[in-house]
Amino acid sequence: MEWLKRNLSRTSTISKTLNPQSQSQSKGKQTEEEEEEEERIYGITEQLINHVKSFTLQTFQNFPLQDEYEESESSSTKVLKDLSEWQEKHAILILSRVKEISHLRFVLCPRHLKEKQFWKIYFKLAKNHVFEYELRAIQQEKLKRMAMEDDKSSDNNPNEIEMSEAKLGCFVESQPPS
Repeated sequence: MEWLKRNLSRTSTISKTLNPQSQSQSKGKQTEEEEEEEERIYGITEQLINHVKSFTLQTFQNFPLQDEYEESESSSTKVLKDLSEWQEKHAILILSRVKEISHLRFVLCPRHLKEKQFWKIYFKLAKNHVFEYELRAIQQEKLKRMAMEDDKSSDNNPNEIEMSEAKLGCFVESQPPS
Protein backbone atom coordinates (compact mmCIF):
# COMPACT_ATOMS: atom_id res chain seq x y z
CA MET A 1 0.00 0.00 0.00
CA GLU A 2 2.17 2.75 -1.32
CA TRP A 3 -0.50 5.40 -0.64
CA LEU A 4 -0.13 4.78 3.08
CA LYS A 5 3.65 5.09 3.04
CA ARG A 6 3.48 8.28 0.96
CA ASN A 7 0.84 9.88 3.15
CA LEU A 8 2.59 9.01 6.40
CA SER A 9 5.93 10.31 5.16
CA ARG A 10 4.28 13.52 3.87
CA THR A 11 2.61 14.09 7.23
CA SER A 12 5.85 13.69 9.16
CA THR A 13 7.82 15.84 6.67
CA ILE A 14 5.29 18.65 6.85
CA SER A 15 5.20 18.64 10.64
CA LYS A 16 9.04 18.67 10.85
CA THR A 17 9.34 21.67 8.52
CA LEU A 18 6.91 23.85 10.46
CA ASN A 19 8.40 26.62 12.55
CA PRO A 20 8.57 25.19 16.10
CA GLN A 21 7.61 28.53 17.66
CA SER A 22 4.48 29.03 15.54
CA GLN A 23 3.71 25.34 15.89
CA SER A 24 3.56 25.54 19.69
CA GLN A 25 1.37 28.68 19.63
CA SER A 26 -1.28 27.25 17.35
CA LYS A 27 -0.98 23.62 18.42
CA GLY A 28 -3.68 23.71 21.10
CA LYS A 29 -6.39 25.17 18.87
CA GLN A 30 -5.32 23.23 15.77
CA THR A 31 -5.11 19.92 17.62
CA GLU A 32 -8.54 20.45 19.14
CA GLU A 33 -10.07 21.26 15.73
CA GLU A 34 -8.31 18.31 14.10
CA GLU A 35 -9.51 15.93 16.79
CA GLU A 36 -13.09 17.18 16.38
CA GLU A 37 -12.88 16.61 12.62
CA GLU A 38 -11.29 13.18 13.10
CA GLU A 39 -14.11 12.20 15.42
CA ARG A 40 -16.93 13.80 13.41
CA ILE A 41 -15.88 12.53 9.96
CA TYR A 42 -13.59 9.54 10.51
CA GLY A 43 -14.87 8.09 13.78
CA ILE A 44 -11.60 8.41 15.68
CA THR A 45 -13.28 8.42 19.09
CA GLU A 46 -11.91 7.52 22.51
CA GLN A 47 -14.02 4.34 22.42
CA LEU A 48 -12.43 3.31 19.10
CA ILE A 49 -8.95 4.14 20.34
CA ASN A 50 -9.46 2.02 23.46
CA HIS A 51 -10.88 -0.82 21.35
CA VAL A 52 -7.92 -0.69 18.94
CA LYS A 53 -5.45 -0.68 21.84
CA SER A 54 -6.89 -4.04 22.89
CA PHE A 55 -5.81 -5.70 19.60
CA THR A 56 -2.95 -8.17 19.85
CA LEU A 57 -0.84 -10.14 17.39
CA GLN A 58 -3.10 -13.11 18.06
CA THR A 59 -6.18 -11.02 17.24
CA PHE A 60 -4.88 -10.63 13.69
CA GLN A 61 -3.14 -13.98 13.29
CA ASN A 62 -6.17 -15.97 14.47
CA PHE A 63 -8.73 -13.94 12.54
CA PRO A 64 -10.64 -16.26 10.14
CA LEU A 65 -9.89 -14.24 7.02
CA GLN A 66 -7.00 -16.19 5.53
CA ASP A 67 -9.10 -18.68 3.52
CA GLU A 68 -11.46 -15.99 2.28
CA TYR A 69 -8.54 -13.82 1.13
CA GLU A 70 -6.72 -16.64 -0.66
CA GLU A 71 -9.95 -17.67 -2.37
CA SER A 72 -10.60 -14.14 -3.58
CA GLU A 73 -7.06 -13.81 -4.93
CA SER A 74 -7.26 -17.07 -6.84
CA SER A 75 -10.65 -16.28 -8.32
CA SER A 76 -10.63 -13.90 -11.25
CA THR A 77 -14.23 -12.86 -10.57
CA LYS A 78 -13.57 -11.99 -6.93
CA VAL A 79 -11.05 -9.22 -6.70
CA LEU A 80 -10.13 -7.91 -3.27
CA LYS A 81 -10.92 -4.24 -3.45
CA ASP A 82 -8.53 -1.55 -2.24
CA LEU A 83 -9.53 0.77 0.55
CA SER A 84 -11.95 3.59 -0.14
CA GLU A 85 -10.77 7.20 0.23
CA TRP A 86 -12.53 7.38 3.58
CA GLN A 87 -10.85 4.16 4.77
CA GLU A 88 -7.43 5.40 3.61
CA LYS A 89 -7.77 8.64 5.57
CA HIS A 90 -9.12 6.74 8.60
CA ALA A 91 -6.16 4.31 8.41
CA ILE A 92 -3.65 7.16 8.31
CA LEU A 93 -5.30 8.89 11.25
CA ILE A 94 -5.57 5.76 13.40
CA LEU A 95 -1.92 4.88 12.71
CA SER A 96 -0.82 8.35 13.75
CA ARG A 97 -2.99 8.45 16.88
CA VAL A 98 -2.62 4.88 18.20
CA LYS A 99 0.96 3.67 18.42
CA GLU A 100 -0.19 0.14 19.32
CA ILE A 101 -1.89 -0.43 15.94
CA SER A 102 1.08 1.10 14.16
CA HIS A 103 3.38 -1.33 15.98
CA LEU A 104 1.11 -4.30 15.17
CA ARG A 105 1.10 -3.34 11.50
CA PHE A 106 4.89 -3.07 11.53
CA VAL A 107 5.25 -6.53 13.09
CA LEU A 108 2.60 -8.23 10.95
CA CYS A 109 3.11 -6.70 7.49
CA PRO A 110 4.41 -8.14 5.24
CA ARG A 111 5.90 -11.06 7.19
CA HIS A 112 2.65 -12.56 8.44
CA LEU A 113 -0.09 -10.67 6.60
CA LYS A 114 -0.36 -8.72 3.41
CA GLU A 115 -1.25 -5.07 3.84
CA LYS A 116 -4.70 -5.62 2.32
CA GLN A 117 -5.37 -8.46 4.75
CA PHE A 118 -4.32 -6.35 7.71
CA TRP A 119 -6.71 -3.53 6.82
CA LYS A 120 -9.55 -5.87 5.95
CA ILE A 121 -9.22 -7.46 9.40
CA TYR A 122 -8.89 -4.07 11.06
CA PHE A 123 -12.08 -2.73 9.50
CA LYS A 124 -13.97 -5.90 10.41
CA LEU A 125 -12.77 -5.62 14.01
CA ALA A 126 -13.59 -1.89 14.18
CA LYS A 127 -16.88 -2.16 12.29
CA ASN A 128 -19.11 -1.48 15.30
CA HIS A 129 -17.19 1.73 16.00
CA VAL A 130 -16.76 3.13 12.48
CA PHE A 131 -19.73 1.85 10.50
CA GLU A 132 -21.97 4.90 10.99
CA TYR A 133 -19.14 7.30 10.04
CA GLU A 134 -18.25 5.37 6.90
CA LEU A 135 -21.92 5.10 5.94
CA ARG A 136 -22.35 8.86 6.39
CA ALA A 137 -19.32 9.49 4.15
CA ILE A 138 -20.77 7.18 1.48
CA GLN A 139 -24.13 8.98 1.66
CA GLN A 140 -22.49 12.40 1.36
CA GLU A 141 -20.46 11.22 -1.63
CA LYS A 142 -23.63 9.95 -3.32
CA LEU A 143 -25.35 13.29 -2.70
CA LYS A 144 -22.39 15.14 -4.23
CA ARG A 145 -22.44 12.86 -7.29
CA MET A 146 -26.21 13.32 -7.67
CA ALA A 147 -25.80 17.09 -7.46
CA MET A 148 -23.02 17.04 -10.06
CA GLU A 149 -25.11 14.86 -12.38
CA ASP A 150 -28.06 17.18 -11.86
CA ASP A 151 -25.90 20.20 -12.70
CA LYS A 152 -24.74 18.56 -15.93
CA SER A 153 -28.24 17.58 -16.99
CA SER A 154 -29.75 20.95 -15.99
CA ASP A 155 -27.65 22.70 -18.62
CA ASN A 156 -29.85 21.02 -21.23
CA ASN A 157 -33.37 21.56 -19.92
CA PRO A 158 -34.64 24.06 -17.30
CA ASN A 159 -37.56 21.78 -16.35
CA GLU A 160 -35.08 19.11 -15.25
CA ILE A 161 -33.71 21.48 -12.59
CA GLU A 162 -36.98 21.51 -10.67
CA MET A 163 -37.38 17.74 -10.96
CA SER A 164 -33.82 17.01 -9.80
CA GLU A 165 -34.07 19.50 -6.91
CA ALA A 166 -37.28 17.82 -5.78
CA LYS A 167 -35.65 14.40 -6.07
CA LEU A 168 -32.59 15.55 -4.11
CA GLY A 169 -34.78 17.19 -1.44
CA CYS A 170 -36.78 13.98 -0.95
CA PHE A 171 -33.55 11.99 -0.65
CA VAL A 172 -32.09 14.34 1.94
CA GLU A 173 -35.32 14.43 3.98
CA SER A 174 -35.48 10.63 4.06
CA GLN A 175 -31.96 10.41 5.56
CA PRO A 176 -31.72 10.10 9.36
CA PRO A 177 -30.43 13.25 11.07
CA SER A 178 -26.73 13.23 11.86
